[in-house]
Order: sequence, then C-alpha cells, then structure tokens
Amino acid sequence: MSYAETPAGSGTPSGGLDEALLKSLFAQSAVGLLVLDPQLRLVRANSLVEGVGTEEYIGLRFTDAFRLDDPDGSEQLLKRVLAGEGPVREHLVRGRLRRVPGDRTFLVSAYRLDGPDGPDGPALGLLSAVVDVTERERARARETALAAVRDAVGGSLDVATTCRAFIDALVPGFADLAVIEVVDEVLRGADPPVGPLPPDTPLRCAASGRCDTVRGDTVVGGTVRGDEPGRIRPVGGTRHLPPRTPYALAVTDLRPRLVPLTADTSWLDTDPAGAHRLAETGAHSLIVVPLTLRGAVLGLVSLYRCGAAEPFDEEDVSLAGTAATRAALAIDNARRYEREHVIASTVQRRLLPQAERHQAAVETAHVLLPGRDSGCWFDTIALSGARTALVVGGVAGEGLQSAIAMGQLRTVVQALAGLDLEPEEVLARLKETADRLAHERAALPPSDSLHGEELRAGCVYGVYDPFTRTCTVARAGHPAPLIVGPDGQRITVDAPEGPGLFADDSALFAPTTVTLEEGSLLAFCTAELLADEHAEERITRTLARPGRSLQQLGDDIVYALPDDTRSAGAALLLARTGTVSDHRVATWDLAQERTTPATARLLVRDRLQGWGLDEDTVDSTELIVSELVTNAVRYGTPPLRLRLLLDTSLTCEVHDGSTASPHLRHARTVDEGGRGLFIVSRLAAHWGARHGPDGKVLWTEQDLPGAGTH
Repeated sequence: MSYAETPAGSGTPSGGLDEALLKSLFAQSAVGLLVLDPQLRLVRANSLVEGVGTEEYIGLRFTDAFRLDDPDGSEQLLKRVLAGEGPVREHLVRGRLRRVPGDRTFLVSAYRLDGPDGPDGPALGLLSAVVDVTERERARARETALAAVRDAVGGSLDVATTCRAFIDALVPGFADLAVIEVVDEVLRGADPPVGPLPPDTPLRCAASGRCDTVRGDTVVGGTVRGDEPGRIRPVGGTRHLPPRTPYALAVTDLRPRLVPLTADTSWLDTDPAGAHRLAETGAHSLIVVPLTLRGAVLGLVSLYRCGAAEPFDEEDVSLAGTAATRAALAIDNARRYEREHVIASTVQRRLLPQAERHQAAVETAHVLLPGRDSGCWFDTIALSGARTALVVGGVAGEGLQSAIAMGQLRTVVQALAGLDLEPEEVLARLKETADRLAHERAALPPSDSLHGEELRAGCVYGVYDPFTRTCTVARAGHPAPLIVGPDGQRITVDAPEGPGLFADDSALFAPTTVTLEEGSLLAFCTAELLADEHAEERITRTLARPGRSLQQLGDDIVYALPDDTRSAGAALLLARTGTVSDHRVATWDLAQERTTPATARLLVRDRLQGWGLDEDTVDSTELIVSELVTNAVRYGTPPLRLRLLLDTSLTCEVHDGSTASPHLRHARTVDEGGRGLFIVSRLAAHWGARHGPDGKVLWTEQDLPGAGTH
C-alpha cells in the first residue's frame, strides 16, 4: 500500500498529509482499524469497543488481544496475507476481548501493506478492518434455533420423540444444557391440569441434553444423551418441584424466568442434590419456561448456559417462550394421539379372542404386537367335523375407527364361518359387507372427518380338516400363510391373491388346497411382519427349529423383527396340525333302507356306552341320529355314512349324496310329520348342514357333562 506524492508547490508536506489522513481515518472510521507489523503485533488501532481504550492493546499480538477460539488458524490466515497470497475479506472469527466479559464475534478483513519494493518485496505489515457483529450473530443464532425448533418439533405423534427433537434443536446452538419435564399424567394421555400447577404434581423428565465436551472455558458443540456425569435430570426420572424456586414459580404464575446462577443463589438450598449436580455443570445462567397451552400446564423447560458462554438476556427469554409454545402444541397433539391410541388399543384387545381356544386337532398360539396399527386381528373358529378356521386380517390405519372397522369385519367372519361356507365364499360375502361399510362412510356429510378417509383391509381365511389332513386357503388382499412341514422344509402355498376387502375390484376369490403331514406348522401373518425381502425366509427358518413350543416360536419370530416393524404393530397366528385320535371317532357306512335308522340307534348306543357317557346323553343321541338317518333315507341319495366324534362336545354327522338341505319347520298339532329337525334343534346345542362336491352333511353338537375330562 502506498500514497501518491503531493504536487510541487502545494505547500503541504507529503508526510503531513499522510499523517492527517491516517489520523482522520482512524478517528472517524465506523469499523475497527488495526495496523499490524510483520510479527502481527498491534502498532496502531482505533477504539474497537465503546469504553475501552486502544493503548492497552498496542504491542500485543493480534491473537492475544482478541483471545480467539481458533488462534492458530487465524494466525496462519494472516501470515498468508503477509506472504502475498491475497487479502482476506470478511472472515468470521469468535473470541473475547481482554477486559470485556462474554463471547464476541468479529468480521475481519486483512490487507497487505507493501514496502518500497512493492508486492515482490517484504511487507511493512497488515491493515485489518474489524467489525463487531456479536449482536447480529446472536440474532442470527436465535433465528436459526427457532427455525430448528419449527423444523424438528411437531413431526412426530410420540411425546418422547417430540421432546427429544426439541432438546436437539436447542442444544448446543442456543443452550449448553436443556431439560424438558412433562406432567406425568400427560405422558399417559390424560388432560393437562389447569394452572397453577399443584405443588404435589409429579413431573417426569422426558428428555435432556448437554454439550459433549468443554475445552478450556469454551463449550464446544454436540449433545449427549443418557445419565452421564454432569446431567442435571436423569431421563425418565420424576420429581416434585421444590417450593420457592424459579421452577415452582414458573408453573404457578405461568411466566418465564431469567435467573443468574451464582454460589450465593439462595433458592438452591431448597434442593441440595440438584444444586450439587448444577454446580458440576458450571451453569451460570438459567431460563425457566412453563409449557402451557390454553391455560393448562403440560410441563416445564429449563435452559442453561455454562462456562464462558454469554449469559442469557431478555431476547433469549422471548425466543425460549416462542419455542416452548411450539413444543407445548406438539406435545399436546402427541398426548391426544396417545389417548386415542390407548382407547383404540383397548377396543382392539376387547374385540379379539381373550384366550387360546381348544380345537379338536389343531394346536394354536398367537402374538399381538402393540403399535400404531390398531386394525389387525386374528381368530381361530371351531367348525363342524373337527375342522378349524384360521383367520388373520387387518384394516389399514390407526386409531379408534380402524379398531371399530376391524371389530365389524371380525364379527362378520365369525357369523359366516358358522354357516359352513367354503373359504372363498366367506371372503366373497365378507367383501359384500365391506362394500356396504364403505358406502356408509362415503354417505357421511362432508364435514365429517371420516367422509374422505379411505378404507383398506385384507384378510386370509384357511380351514384345516384333520380327517383329510388338508388346509384350504383363500385370501383377499393379504399375504398367504407360511407353512413348514414336520421335516423342516417349507411348503409353498400357491393361493391366488383376491381383491382387498374395500377395493373396487370385483374379481372372484380362488381357493387353494394343501395336503399336510401331521405336525406341520402354519404361520398366518399380517403384512407388517412380511415387509422386507428376507422376512419369509426369516420366519420359515424360525419355524423349522425343533423342540420349540408354538409360543416360543412366536416369541422367536418377534425377537428377530426389525425395530420399525415392532413399532407398527402386527398380528401372528401359529398353528400346528394334528389328527383326531381313532378311539374318539366312530364311522359307519349304512345302507339306504327303511331299517337303517334302527340299526344306527343300536350302533350309537353301543359306542357311547363304550365311551362311558351317561344315559341321558346316550338317549338324546339315539333320538338325534334316528331323526337324521331317517331324513337321509327318505330324501337323500347314497352313499350314506354316520360318524360320531368325541371331544369336549359330542358331534354326530350324517352324510348322503344329495345336495338338498332340510329346513326346520314348526309343525301344527294335526300334522303327522315335520317335527324331526325341531326335535334335533332342542336336543343339540348346535346343528347345521355343510355341502361338498359329493353331497351334504347334517351335523349336531351336544354339550357333555364334565367335558373337560375327555
């Protein structure tokens, strides 16, 4: 840098003009000006900060005068300017002045002062312009912190996740330590109490965070989680707010507090343990903000600054209040969702089987994973002829409405199963019901929140017959069951996928039948359990483990699930196939003759007495069999077959080749016939007819005294 010479005859010496120019520039400049020698020592400076003279800085190295956070980096930068590598413009540095408390932020520009030899010669020094942009950077930091809160908070409907996001948004950019405590009942979905908060109300620490390292007296970025030394509140712990403290006052008058923390702070004596933990952190400035919404108190936010960090000011209190309002709204939304989720989960569990049901030839176990999905269900339904229906389904979505829709569909499935329909017929009629439910929802007023909400559901329905050892499966927009044989090998179930229950598709449902060995394992899963490409292999590999009970296998499948699956919720129904013991079954082929009913009565009496049944049951069964066989002889076609099955109840089945079904009639007093099925309906607990490709079966079930002993 050089100055133009004064023209001859001007009367003003060049050196005097230079001095006057420098004096005026340094006195009137709006920015701090520094002249550094080649050793980066201050040789001239104007007033950098109001009230601080320049004399105390003269002779000091630049990095000593400003005590920068990164002195080595700044010094290397200035040396490159001295070496002629070009000027530095508006370089942001952070540090502190020697006698001014608090962190400062400076915008530094540096230019080389060339000597007589110009740029190729040694430099005379540096000219540096320094602008204190501390307030500007603080305002920018506040805006950044508030933007981080807006971006991070409110995207989750989980209270803990919301609180964790709030802490991460403020630490370390705005605070060195942060704690958010929520009223314990609010975490469980209860309505928050109206302020002021009663002093005996427990608050639970939902999240806390602090800067991870301290170097010298400067806090460096990053946050840690857990209960490390230096953490003020352990996450998950509860406390009652100590009286006569800023914490208690903030939830009493619902106003934030800006509190300096010193060794002489008297209110710390009310909580010695907390005061000790606070002293370990080096905290010197505190903001306490109540989490309030419409006059109700959800919790409390405590923000701290430590070490050499600048104390909080009133602008920071304003920001903390705005951020806390955002957090309170998000926590309340999460609380409302949590309450609805609890209600939906309760409804779901009440609508599902409350215990494993005994089946004649199938052992079953289930696992229901709680989560967002409240519309999944499972069922095992005892059918006539020792058969068992295995059902798993799901209504997409979460909340109470999904649980209600699930209960409606499950009830319909149970009713249809009692009609002895084939699996594809059950799903076809179930879809008809689903279509009616969808039309009802579409007819709701536009103002109703359910009006535009789409309904989606799927179901898989299988029937296992222990006498033929077959499982017939049909599915509606739902995964097929996974089957593993007793040898550990997977058995493919090639069941075509029919349309979803609420889909517009009107395609037919097609069943598939698989023959199984005794001891085969079937896994009926909701779609959440089969979300990844390795899920089927993982489940079948688990099912192939020998020597494990069904419940243990179900637990093993859950243990291997990815974390996100467990949070979604799912249902798993496991079944191990068996057969009916020969000594509990009696089957006779009968002739199509008028004397056959009498023969059937004798055969039945002999068998039931051999089983040790009481005389009343024997007499009732004789009459039932006589009526059923008589009906088959008169109106049916060969072949005629009678079967008795003893389990927790006594089942009688009469098969003939006709597809015509009898109907229950209420005969008049003068009628000579028409009372057969009426008598049967009075003697049996349940009765019905099922059809197959080779005819029909009329069946009855009778309750047995002391059935649990058989």
